[in-house]
Parts: sequence; structure tokens; C-alpha cells
Amino acid sequence: MGPQMALFVGRHINRIDKKGRVSVPRPFRAALQSVGSQILYLYPLFKASAAEACDQVFMSRLSASLDDLDMFSDDQDDLAAIILESAHALSFDTEGRIQLPAEIIGHAKISIEVVFVGRGARFQIWSPKIYESNRNQAFERAKARSVTLNLRPDPEPGGNNG
Repeated sequence: MGPQMALFVGRHINRIDKKGRVSVPRPFRAALQSVGSQILYLYPLFKASAAEACDQVFMSRLSASLDDLDMFSDDQDDLAAIILESAHALSFDTEGRIQLPAEIIGHAKISIEVVFVGRGARFQIWSPKIYESNRNQAFERAKARSVTLNLRPDPEPGGNNG
């Protein structure tokens, strides 16, 4: 079984200060600490005006997955540019805040507040207004397609299924 990833769930809104600092929600910081991660990787989402964050284990998985694409292909180059080249390794200050890079603030159109949204092994950072619009659209798409989920079986205790 490989290294464990942090698990991010829920939705939290925090204010951003004039210097671009924002407090990462306590449950998200606790999830990172539970897997021994001191660094948060943040990169822009290319499908939306938002950013995504993950721990080092997930960032390593992303990097390895890019290597599965055809070498020198446009897909590999484009995704590497968006994710790896644009990623920021951020540390927490003593108050649990991160300094959002200006590039991310601009891309996500963040001004006064930030909404943190859990996505399992990752979490996203949005401007609340853009997030609500996107969330409503996602709800309507899922409803229109009658989206379902096949739940994975529980791994056997003591097994190697994780």
C-alpha cells in the first residue's frame, strides 16, 4: 500500500486579506497534518476560474500520470504546463494561512472571500459567486444525465487493495 493521501470534504468560506493571505479551513489543515504534509500544492484549474490544491502524495501521482501520456504529445505538454509548471508549493504561516499567488487570485477572480471545496484527495478554491454558478450547473447536468456512482467494495482488512 502506498503513502496515504489527505482527505478533504465539506465547504468553507474565509476572507482574504489585502496581502492575499487566507486561512485554510482547520479540517483541511488537519487532513494535511494527518498524513504528515507541511506543503500544499496549488495550481489553476483549466476548466474553470478556480484553483485546485493537493498534498505532495497526490502531486506525485499527477506527475507520474502525466508520464503515462505519449512523450512530447500536445496532451502531455499542455497538461504539464497547466498543472506542473503552474503549480505553487505553499507553506502555512503560524496562523494557518497561505499566501495566494497573484496569478491564482487573478485566474480565480478572487476579491473578498474564498470558498474552499473538498474534492476527496484534492480541494478547490473559488470566488463564492463563481462557485455557486458552477455548482448549480453541475447539479443540473448530473440531474439531466441521471448520474450514478458504482461504489467500490470495501478493501479486505489487512489486504493489499488500498
